[in-house]
Amino acid sequence: MELNGLYVVLRPLRVEDAEVTLAWRQSDRAILMSRGATTVDEQVAWIASTPETEFNFVIQLHSGQTVGMLSLINIDETHRRAEPARFLIGEPDAVRGLPVAVEALKLLYELAFDRLGLNRVHGAVVAENQQMLKWHLYLGMKEEGRLRQHKYIAGRFHDIVCVGMLESEYRTVALPRMNALMRGGIHEQGTHQEGVG
Repeated sequence: MELNGLYVVLRPLRVEDAEVTLAWRQSDRAILMSRGATTVDEQVAWIASTPETEFNFVIQLHSGQTVGMLSLINIDETHRRAEPARFLIGEPDAVRGLPVAVEALKLLYELAFDRLGLNRVHGAVVAENQQMLKWHLYLGMKEEGRLRQHKYIAGRFHDIVCVGMLESEYRTVALPRMNALMRGGIHEQGTHQEGVG
């Protein structure tokens, strides 16, 4: 499945994306993400093994340049919920001045709420990543709790902030804000490191 927007296309993650996505995951921008693969071969194996029940995307400009990644995982059709995850803008210079992160997330939410008919999306953000947390809260997520010293990343324990958004909040809060940001052609910064998921 490919999702098309004004600025970006979310296209399926492929094994040939292993080298670039591994470089993004190993960059300083992703210091608060779980590390995962450490070699291109490991990244290839991970991409090849991702379940078909997940939506793993590369964020691509219409020029064809890949600039980031984003996923929708743990899709539960019974309880109508899922988790946005692995959100990383890997090429910040290429997207400077464009609302790429907003549009990528908007396309993912459209998939979750409009196409899949979900009632809720939820996830977790490393508490130290205040910029990402504030960004998600502004775009409609609600803080739902905190897991103390829940992840061991970069040599120490980190608290995790649990966030979630209902379909009604998507329609009344997130979508209007995202549309306003898209119309404004905002200059985005700081949409990096561990996002929701």
